[in-house]
Amino acid sequence: MPAGTLYRGREGMWSWVAHRVTGVLIFFFLFVHVLDTALVRVSPEDYDKVVAVYKTPIVALLEYGLVAAVLFHALNGLRVIAVDFWSKGPRYQKQMLWSVMGIWIVLMAGALYPVLGHAARELFGS
Repeated sequence: MPAGTLYRGREGMWSWVAHRVTGVLIFFFLFVHVLDTALVRVSPEDYDKVVAVYKTPIVALLEYGLVAAVLFHALNGLRVIAVDFWSKGPRYQKQMLWSVMGIWIVLMAGALYPVLGHAARELFGS
């Protein structure tokens, strides 16, 4: 495969950027998650305060962003694997990218209520 085949075109460039950005965001989430979980051994009271902050509507929006990052990173990663290991992958990379985006949008729509339902009930009542 010629150099640059995987990320040729504007769509490919943005998928490359988005894949790296989502990977970094997921890494930082995992880092913070390890730190806040370790807090339970150091100060259970502070841990309870952190968990209370996590139940706020703003953090629910951040959780939805995390779901978006993980889903995009996973789906785009499967596309990259297909491009790398399927002999016809480079030929269909653009179609696969649009398929990834379509699947991602459907899954994100499906995640709206489970992730943001609690925040909506807290903001607007039951």
